[in-house]
Amino acid sequence: MIDVKELIRENLIDVDVSVEDWQGAIRAAGKLMVEDEAVEERFVDAMIRVAKEFGPYIVVAPGIALPHARPEDGVIKASIAIVRLATPVEFGNEDNDPVYLVVALAAIDHDQHIDGLRQLALVLGDDDKIEAIKKAATKEELLDIFWSS
Repeated sequence: MIDVKELIRENLIDVDVSVEDWQGAIRAAGKLMVEDEAVEERFVDAMIRVAKEFGPYIVVAPGIALPHARPEDGVIKASIAIVRLATPVEFGNEDNDPVYLVVALAAIDHDQHIDGLRQLALVLGDDDKIEAIKKAATKEELLDIFWSS
């Protein structure tokens, strides 16, 4: 199992990011991954294409979106980028909108994808950690929440 600290690196987290819409929210997370050289630019476009094609199923819990694309869409190294938005945006999921947290997942293969989701579930399924995520003042505080799971 890959260590969460290898997936969620310090430069893959940002807080209070302002975006216009759901595509901007995905692009904000994707930009962190591109700058980290974890994915190619086309991976960001692929995450948006997947969301358009399959709908807002990527909004997996109230306020939380999990955009992703296939490994062959430009993944260079396994990564998870986390962006907390300054103002929540609508993704079109009536049960779980608006979204305030975007957690983008880039995996090299299916096993890594499942492993990453399992580790995210430990944090995102914990009500106390969700409250801490909402209140985190800095990206370092946000990082600590995910690293301490």
